[in-house]
Amino acid sequence: MAEDTDTIAGAALTLKDIARQAGVSLATVDRVLHNRPGVRPDTVRRVKETIARNAFQPHVAAAELARGRPRRFAFVMPSGPNPFMQQIEAYLGEMSAWLAARRLAVELIATDVFDASVLAASLEALAGDYDGVAVVALDHPRVRAGINDLVDAGTRVVTLVSDVPSSRRHHYIGIDNIAAGRTAGALVGRLVGQKSGKVAILAGSQGLRDHAERIFGFSQVMASEFPGLGVLPVLEGRDEDDRSEQVLARLFDKHADIVGLYNVGAGTQGVANALSEAGRDRQVVFVGHDVTVLTRRLLLQGVMDAAISQNPGHEARAAVRVLLALARGEPILSEQEKIRIDIVMRDNLP
Repeated sequence: MAEDTDTIAGAALTLKDIARQAGVSLATVDRVLHNRPGVRPDTVRRVKETIARNAFQPHVAAAELARGRPRRFAFVMPSGPNPFMQQIEAYLGEMSAWLAARRLAVELIATDVFDASVLAASLEALAGDYDGVAVVALDHPRVRAGINDLVDAGTRVVTLVSDVPSSRRHHYIGIDNIAAGRTAGALVGRLVGQKSGKVAILAGSQGLRDHAERIFGFSQVMASEFPGLGVLPVLEGRDEDDRSEQVLARLFDKHADIVGLYNVGAGTQGVANALSEAGRDRQVVFVGHDVTVLTRRLLLQGVMDAAISQNPGHEARAAVRVLLALARGEPILSEQEKIRIDIVMRDNLP
């Protein structure tokens, strides 16, 4: 897999950077670029290799400087305390110098991504104001129409974490969520072992494509590989701690034989509270998503058994890089922007 770097089609570098890497003067680089005489062959070769290695494009760098205004990108993110989404937002903040060097402005827009009408209205309000939009999207006809309208108006749109593949969005930034769900199913089934009983599933919303695909993958594995475990109907907690705790508390009261639990999204503190209140925090195999301060603590305590992880910093950088490549009409480096699935347990916490 290609390394996640901060270079997009070479415009991340300047002529001075090329000169420094090649170990020559800026004047020498200029002579090589313009095929002027007076440069030794091995120096020409070294400069050209440096340019090729970085995919440096001087005309792109010049075009950036010539632009009359910075490019504006909007990130439409879930409102509320979702630790993973907050990590993405924090990484965007850390990119401020990188963004400024490329005349980019990134604005965060918080909205209720679980409500199709609210999310669609948020997208509609962006028309004409931004060069690119990254959105954590609900897979719903109104949201799809909002994305398509932005694209038709010339805005580059990428979906982030949760996709709307039937829309005309330009790119999706995130993991293969069916594979993530299958991974969670394999972990729950194998960690439960020879026990029999029920398995609970808690999602934020089945309207979110990433949650629906994870549930699909999880259910596939449970049905085909662990038919002795009964999977209960999916509960929804809207990624909220209080609501997640309440729906699980009622479920634990009804089913004394729950041996496994898959938390598809956030609301993890609520899950931990419900397990503790029911006295099952050491009895139920608990698999969830993402490595945060909270999930790290729960893994260390033995309350949580495994987390299916994706790198929020990589997602933040990839979304910006892809939007910038789209705005410039440059190719997207697919391997660089591919988001990897990791399995994290107490013994391999990063």
